Amino acid sequence: MRFRPVRGQAVIAGASAVALVAAAAGWPAAAQDCDVNYGGVCVPVASDVDCAGGSGNGPAYVSGPVYVIGTDIYGLDRDGDGVACEPK
Repeated sequence: MRFRPVRGQAVIAGASAVALVAAAAGWPAAAQDCDVNYGGVCVPVASDVDCAGGSGNGPAYVSGPVYVIGTDIYGLDRDGDGVACEPK
């Protein structure tokens, strides 16, 4: 697929766009072992990740809040508001 930028606008796709959003939000740069679909905290790349203190069975856990900035591949944002693992 080809993208044609409009004059004065840049086209950014994929991981570059996620990195740009994270940088604009002031989030730390993602480490190699952090999933690029999430920001705010490092969500590890694992076979499954669940919210710490929840009913999930891991094997990896994350404490929030976690911001979904891509695809919520681990299903952490149950209510779909873009914020996962919210403190209760």
